[in-house]
Order: sequence, then C-alpha cells, then structure tokens
Amino acid sequence: MSALEIGSVVAERSVHLTRESLVRYAGASGDFNPIHYRDDVAERVGLPGVLAHGMLTMGLAVETIVEWLGDSGRILEYGVRFTRPVVVDAENGADLTVVAKVGALDEQAARIDLTVSHGDTVVLGKAQVRVRLAA
Repeated sequence: MSALEIGSVVAERSVHLTRESLVRYAGASGDFNPIHYRDDVAERVGLPGVLAHGMLTMGLAVETIVEWLGDSGRILEYGVRFTRPVVVDAENGADLTVVAKVGALDEQAARIDLTVSHGDTVVLGKAQVRVRLAA
C-alpha cells in the first residue's frame, strides 16, 4: 500500500439491482417501507418509482473496496450524503457503478473517495472511506 498515489483507482465494479434485491434487503434489514417495493405507494408520495434503500446503496458502495483492503476491519470511518434516488425499474432493474480512488494520504491512513453512479447520475455525494494502511 505504500505505492498508493492520490487519484489512483483502487477498485471498481458494477452492481445490478432488481426488485427481488430490494425485497431481500428489506427482509435482512427490517426496512419494509413500501416505497422500496410498491409502485403505487412510491407514486402516491411523489417519487419517480420504487427506490433502492439508501443503506443498501451505501453498503454496496463500500463493499467495493473490501477485496482490495483484504480486511474490512481496516475501515476506520465511512460517510456519504444521499443526493439522488436509485429508481429500480420493475422489469429492467437498476445498475450502479462504483469507482474507488485515493483521495488523500497520510502516514497511517488513506481516504478513499467513492463515485457511485446510476446511469449518468451520481447518487451519493461526498462518499468517503478512511482506511488504515497495511503495516
């Protein structure tokens, strides 16, 4: 990890979400808000459609760097701003793209900046993970 440079891409991936993904996440998390699985409820409250859970999007984003880290216990801090919803179409689902770049370095830690996109839209703002550098 000492060869890290600011701006270097350390991990990237795409994740396909389906309505089934949302139902499974609801069961695991206990978040059964109907905006995550019912079009009629989402539309009634003014949403463009069924939305992925924010915490699901956040979790998928940070999971992108775990293989690169080799140990998720090296994650010191993680935070995001939820800026745009991820609408999950009933037939086509939704594709998320995550790119993880080194944003800052010091002697003991690195800040990894995550760019999380759905199509051409960045859906998480200021998505940053502070990780302990390997010994």
